[in-house]
Amino acid sequence: MTGAAVLSLTPAAHAADAYALPQGCTAYVTVQKRGCEVSHLFRCEGDPEGYQHRVDLSDAGMIYLGIIDAETQWIESYYPGSGETNRLLPGAADPASLTELLATGRDDWDFRTDSNSFSPSRTTGYDEIVGGPVVIDGVTLSQTHFKGRAVDEATGAEIWSGDGQEYVNPEWRTFLSGRRTTTSSSGTFESDHSPVEFAFPGEDGFLATKPKFDCGVVMSKQGGGQ
Repeated sequence: MTGAAVLSLTPAAHAADAYALPQGCTAYVTVQKRGCEVSHLFRCEGDPEGYQHRVDLSDAGMIYLGIIDAETQWIESYYPGSGETNRLLPGAADPASLTELLATGRDDWDFRTDSNSFSPSRTTGYDEIVGGPVVIDGVTLSQTHFKGRAVDEATGAEIWSGDGQEYVNPEWRTFLSGRRTTTSSSGTFESDHSPVEFAFPGEDGFLATKPKFDCGVVMSKQGGGQ
């Protein structure tokens, strides 16, 4: 799938203050998260089986749009603030596998991505289940720990490294954000986008355009950068 494909799926808000998904797409849950973010998880007609999309909104609008497959591989990611699009390259040495994580408690991954902002990169790391089940707003989740890094294949320079805690929902076959520390050339940042509330079709808050929690709070940052 190309960058143009992601852009063609870019949703927009409409006047009723509910997020308008692209034609042929259906959301199944809205997640209000810490750190002033709200996410909508949705599936679209014509996608390969098991694919799903996630759009993240801040109080200023869309900040991320991504596609994963049934094994939670990052097929494509788009960041509207910078215009950056990342795509998974074929032939991963060790593809991400949610099936392996759920069966064994740990999944190591080693894959390559291409980007319109930098040279092809290699991403390595792991996810492991470390706790749970936990129940957040009626939804049962397992807690995970992850650690990973991406390296520019042309120069060998580290693009980013991350270490943190997430949640996984086996039924939805997706991860949900938690606390993490991320280091890049801009510095070291700590963030918490843990889920707080879930809204399903027909419920108040489903497809909400505005996040509810921690808006106006300055996120922690260490080191140099912006």
